[in-house]
Amino acid sequence: MVKCFMIILLLGFCHLSMAAPSVKEKSRRKTYIVHMAKSEMPTSFQHHTHWYDSSLKSVSGSAKMLYTYDNVIHGFSTQLTYSEAKRLEGQPGILAVLPELRYELHTTRTPEFLGLSKAADLFPESDSASEVVIGVLDTGVWPESKSFVDRGLGPVPRSWKGACQSGTNFTSSNCNRKLIGARYFARGYEAALGPIDESKESKSPRDDDGHGTHTASTAAGSVVEGASLFGYAEGTARGMATLARVATYKVCWIGGCFSSDILAAMEKAIEDNVNVLSMSLGGGKSDYYRDSVAIGAFAAMEKGILVSCSAGNAGPGAYSLSNVAPWITTVGAGTLDRDFPSFVSLGNGKNYSGVSLYRGSSLPGKMLPFVYAGNASNATNGNLCMMGTLIPEKVAGKIVLCDRGVNARVQKGAVVKAAGGLGMVLSNTAGNGEELVADAHLLPATSVGKKSGDSIKDYLFSNPNPTVTIIFEGTKVGIEPSPVVAAFSSRGPNSITPDILKPDMIAPGVNILAGWSVAVGPTGLATDTRRVDFNIISGTSMSCPHVSGLAALLKAAHPDWSPAAIRSSLVTTAYTEYKNKQKMQDIATGKPSTPFDHGAGHVDPVSALNPGLVYDLTVEDYLGFLCALNYTDFQIRSLAKRNFSCDSSKRYRVTDFNYPSFAVNFDSVTGGSNVVKHTRTLTNVGSLGTYKVSVSLESETPGVKISVEPESLSFSQANEKKSYTVTFTGSSQPSNTNGFGRLEWSDGKYIVGSPIAISWS
Repeated sequence: MVKCFMIILLLGFCHLSMAAPSVKEKSRRKTYIVHMAKSEMPTSFQHHTHWYDSSLKSVSGSAKMLYTYDNVIHGFSTQLTYSEAKRLEGQPGILAVLPELRYELHTTRTPEFLGLSKAADLFPESDSASEVVIGVLDTGVWPESKSFVDRGLGPVPRSWKGACQSGTNFTSSNCNRKLIGARYFARGYEAALGPIDESKESKSPRDDDGHGTHTASTAAGSVVEGASLFGYAEGTARGMATLARVATYKVCWIGGCFSSDILAAMEKAIEDNVNVLSMSLGGGKSDYYRDSVAIGAFAAMEKGILVSCSAGNAGPGAYSLSNVAPWITTVGAGTLDRDFPSFVSLGNGKNYSGVSLYRGSSLPGKMLPFVYAGNASNATNGNLCMMGTLIPEKVAGKIVLCDRGVNARVQKGAVVKAAGGLGMVLSNTAGNGEELVADAHLLPATSVGKKSGDSIKDYLFSNPNPTVTIIFEGTKVGIEPSPVVAAFSSRGPNSITPDILKPDMIAPGVNILAGWSVAVGPTGLATDTRRVDFNIISGTSMSCPHVSGLAALLKAAHPDWSPAAIRSSLVTTAYTEYKNKQKMQDIATGKPSTPFDHGAGHVDPVSALNPGLVYDLTVEDYLGFLCALNYTDFQIRSLAKRNFSCDSSKRYRVTDFNYPSFAVNFDSVTGGSNVVKHTRTLTNVGSLGTYKVSVSLESETPGVKISVEPESLSFSQANEKKSYTVTFTGSSQPSNTNGFGRLEWSDGKYIVGSPIAISWS
């Protein structure tokens, strides 16, 4: 289902020292996540859960624990009043009592576009590929989908500790050797919003939404021939890692995804022994020790699990990213080289291109009356085609032009149809620019960019009897340029840690074909009675599982690689230029995209298989990063579940953190030169040889000099490590000035690239 992918704060994710709530708010019970210092458990308790229970009962005689946690955090979740939470926070051994967050989901040709089909022999088809398990936190799974057929797969990996949980319309027999695990988590959801209405959604791992089936099949779906949506994008559908196993953890429901449930699912996924965690849902912009997704991801990283998350769909504005913790791989969205063209043909003879996935009854074979929705409504927002705003007498038998925004694109078409309209032209506004996202509309309809929309409106407003028709042209491939950065893809800079460049990369996220739930139509609207096995939708929700699947391929090929090494290989081999050497474009601006838009660039899995060198990180490195952020012992314990004190004799710097990219921040107030030094360490995972460095800056980057010491690195053995220092010297510039560049190490065979983003603030 294509959703409005916003992060909705049910409760501000902040410490209880917030502004005092009203008397009514104080008496209302809310869910809190309680972080405990497990090492401080009194000796009178035999087990930590007994201590948790006793601590809870000391402030509330009626509250019960929703979940206990031991992997992602030490602690539990429960429902408390504000005053009870305050009293609990003051007890010995309590690290933090944090209000719950509600998250929302961030909502084939892809293997060919990424080069996987031609390079299949480069990736392991051995047992190692089928030993990798991808855990997907989402809306569940439609197990009958052909994408989860287990034909050709051997026994379930012996390392697997998971389960197939029964529930509404779901039994353990729904799992197989492909879909090896399925669980659901609803206690937090039900505590906040009441019991699940099982007439509307299954209280089980079954997916009644479609989103979870789509993301899981994108990551690791089996090969399915003849897949399409109403004949669009017809061909062989397959996930990125077709031999990998899938385990689904249903944490998202009609009312959203709650952090207590997300933490519980991550807890189980770690216990179950997944190798990759794929999470296409939005995180808050909170410090890492207050962010449930970041906290759970840290625990997963410690166990060697790569966590891939969507960057968010709040673009193209700056500072719009979600999931920016450096132990999370953050994925933005780009386009494929495939499109679904349609044309708006006006009565004046002019044609304008658009996109559509409509397949149904054709329009009459003649020009039809054309009306602007704003002129067919008495509502001030009538141009948006909101429910109940169109006047049927002014719409019946006509094609209606609606403006994009506020309500879902497909819902606008449903509104036009309900009012008696025959078709719809959906025009982008300034917020969407020229970005075109195809939809399986309920009536003949197409989407056009802002420029075309403005021209069409000029005709509509100037002609007393405007007419129009829509022509649908099916599927076309080989679209250029591609990829381009999607306008909706969230952008940097990183609002939590500006010295860490995010997103890490982009991957296909526009008009992606993958498996779907038969419980819901392709638009997700209640009025959509059509049922499909595959659907085409867009979002960073779709780009995230692409990287999750690619990470599984790399894990199978290199079982000893850490999550940081896998991410590094994807980052340093990503590309930012087309084959004609032109720079990658940003559809939002029509200009070249920057590292704040695309991170390191677009993933290139074939190159990532053999990156030559990697920037690796250990748990100790991440702890040092927290010290560089000046986290207190208390805050580190909340995040990392351990007694750890930063060494007062050691100087910790974020610029020494071994990240595979460079975010350089200069002070625009300081007169004269700014000097910033970054230190990095490379590990040899390729052949022996000598690498030489090169640095390039875009011509628009003002007054910056970059030097690297040493300028060459020689590796004489496998896994050998060599360090270097980069000195950035910048002259004073106005605040909010940005510049970009690239640093590369090459031995003539491998190119190990890192993006550079420079900012003056």
